[in-house]
Amino acid sequence: MSFFGATTSTTAASTAADKDVEVAEPPTDSISSVSFSPQADYLAVGSWDNSVRIYEVGPQGQTQGKAMYQHQGPVLDVCWNTDGTKIFSGGADNAGRMFDVTTGQATQVAQHDAPIKVVGWVNAPQAGVLATGSWDKTIKYWDLRTPNPVATVTLPERCYTFDIQYPLMVVGTAERHIQIYNLNSPNTVFKNLTSPLKWQTRVVSCFTASQNSGFAIGSVEGRVAIQYVEDKDSSNNFSFKCHRRDSVPNSKDQAMVFAVNDISFHPVHGTFSTCGSDGTIHFWDKDARTRLKTFEAAPGPISTTAFNRNGTLFAYAISYDWSKGHSGMTPGHPNKLMLHQCKDEEVRKRNRK
Repeated sequence: MSFFGATTSTTAASTAADKDVEVAEPPTDSISSVSFSPQADYLAVGSWDNSVRIYEVGPQGQTQGKAMYQHQGPVLDVCWNTDGTKIFSGGADNAGRMFDVTTGQATQVAQHDAPIKVVGWVNAPQAGVLATGSWDKTIKYWDLRTPNPVATVTLPERCYTFDIQYPLMVVGTAERHIQIYNLNSPNTVFKNLTSPLKWQTRVVSCFTASQNSGFAIGSVEGRVAIQYVEDKDSSNNFSFKCHRRDSVPNSKDQAMVFAVNDISFHPVHGTFSTCGSDGTIHFWDKDARTRLKTFEAAPGPISTTAFNRNGTLFAYAISYDWSKGHSGMTPGHPNKLMLHQCKDEEVRKRNRK
């Protein structure tokens, strides 16, 4: 049984995607990661074509390509620093790179023994540092003023995902390990747990700073778990099904199961989105346990999503998500970057039941 009531009828499941704006000159291969600047409407986009592209987004969603830099392998994740002057990216070339927006220069700032799956900026009070998580089963912290990592944490398995809401960092690895860190002591695990979901972790995403400390986990089997860090809040933990379809329309068997590829929290309201291999996007209110909106965005997978800094724009990529491996990468696969203008009723919290 789903914890979220189906508040959207199928007619409302909506033609919103028809009005969304397609970004001109998207990457030429699968889009792995999108990230908005925390200071202005600039969008960084990482792709399997080895590039990071930066677009300026206008008030009506019109876009203009501003810059591009390269890795020597597919780019797997991108993020910004707090003041919006630098973009960081990690790739299958085992390298972490930094692009300086003011100078237009890209430099290598991190190195692992295997692909860097995820990058995140730690906005620590003294000086910000870059965190990189790799399939070499480590997380490394980099002070950009020195060439070597300032600390290395060994993980129980390959790093698939992490998210940071300082001082909280939540890491998801292979074999369903979830590790919680307090970044005031970044080398020590604050809490270890096994994912409450039965299948491989695809994404973890921290609640916004205004909420009790916690995070959402998405898995390959079309489920999301809401988890609180403190034991006193554990009665609020729950999980629910999403990104599932009936094998025959209206059969109510939900036999077709799709990966949850990304979870993005709204920066103002604390509601969140999920996107999946089924080509749908849902907006949710975890406190009211309600689905706020559904839209059928694409015939193919939605690989990644992001809200802009004030939650008025929502970017999503219609792109192959590698959930079926190399054999699923068929010629002519759609590869689009889309911008959706958020209406308040889509993302605002509902009254609790």
